[in-house]
Amino acid sequence: MKKFIFLIAALSSMNIFSKDYVSEGQKFTVETLFEGKDVIWGFDFLNPKEESLMIFTERDGKMRVLDLKTKKATEITGVPKVFNHGQGGLLDVYVKNDEVFLTYSDPVDKKGTTSLMKGKLSSDKKSFTGTRIFQAKALESTGEHFGSRIAIDKDGFLFMGVGERNIRSRAQDLTTHHGKILRLTTDGKAPSDNPFVKTKDALPEIWSYGHRNPQGLIIDSKGVLLDAEFGPRGGDEVNLIEKGANYGWPVITYGREYWGPTIGTTEKAGMKQPLYYWVPSISPSGMMMYEGRAFPKFEGNLFLATLAGSHLHRIVTDAHRKIVKEEKLLEDLGERFRQVKTGPDGLIYLSTDSGKILRLKPVP
Repeated sequence: MKKFIFLIAALSSMNIFSKDYVSEGQKFTVETLFEGKDVIWGFDFLNPKEESLMIFTERDGKMRVLDLKTKKATEITGVPKVFNHGQGGLLDVYVKNDEVFLTYSDPVDKKGTTSLMKGKLSSDKKSFTGTRIFQAKALESTGEHFGSRIAIDKDGFLFMGVGERNIRSRAQDLTTHHGKILRLTTDGKAPSDNPFVKTKDALPEIWSYGHRNPQGLIIDSKGVLLDAEFGPRGGDEVNLIEKGANYGWPVITYGREYWGPTIGTTEKAGMKQPLYYWVPSISPSGMMMYEGRAFPKFEGNLFLATLAGSHLHRIVTDAHRKIVKEEKLLEDLGERFRQVKTGPDGLIYLSTDSGKILRLKPVP
């Protein structure tokens, strides 16, 4: 009996029993690269020429480097202390050249806000040395709606999202960072051409406002900034983010209160409509546009990692960004997917709230 159990375990580790999936005629399988116990909130890739190292964050405050070839993960020391309360913790990680950017819920006098740190890894990839370069004016004792993804554009400007911390009205208030997409230099400063730099009492870092809890943020192949954010009960959104625009929360939404009543209305002059929205909720977290070579029929498709939806959501659009097809992938895994990215190798990588790093690989 023991030999039989050992054989089953060995075969499973070799992916003998792995299931094949098919989408757009492309067959692929799912490989487990890492399995921990905590929410893997963000990840990115180091040394893209080597295509072998990933850095990832665990929400309770740990950061690790994963060797994609050996599947060995090494914990990194020197990460900032976090406000590990509710949805707070160590959040996104973004690598630009040899610099590592982190967002995290920053503890301040028993409260927390979203902060940004910039630093570098040691040569052996075992320690991180960084400095906080920005702290959002969104300090609350609640553990909800911190945001916060990072994206850097071709001009070197850094965008990050900050949730409204469940203090809804502040998403419309330009004197706070609650419910905003921010545009910063990579030193954490407000660029002089930001839209509200000359607006009295407005915070100069604000790029757009009226957001609820943006947890997806990308710059697509056309250089356009897109965010994905949670609605309440329904009304999850993908938005095309424009300079100085108001995205309406909580004045307009397609969502409802969790106990049923409507919230505000669905449209109002001067407030942007979402590019896409979903009722009921799918809870979109990480987002990517696929631009790799491993899955040629996915080229230009938008992917959302969903939490409540427990699937990888694929969106096919036409030249005018109108949806022509939606597909739910990996529903059978029963995972809450937190982030999705294309690797330097063109494969698709996912992280889950159950603590897994997964990789989608084509099958001949």
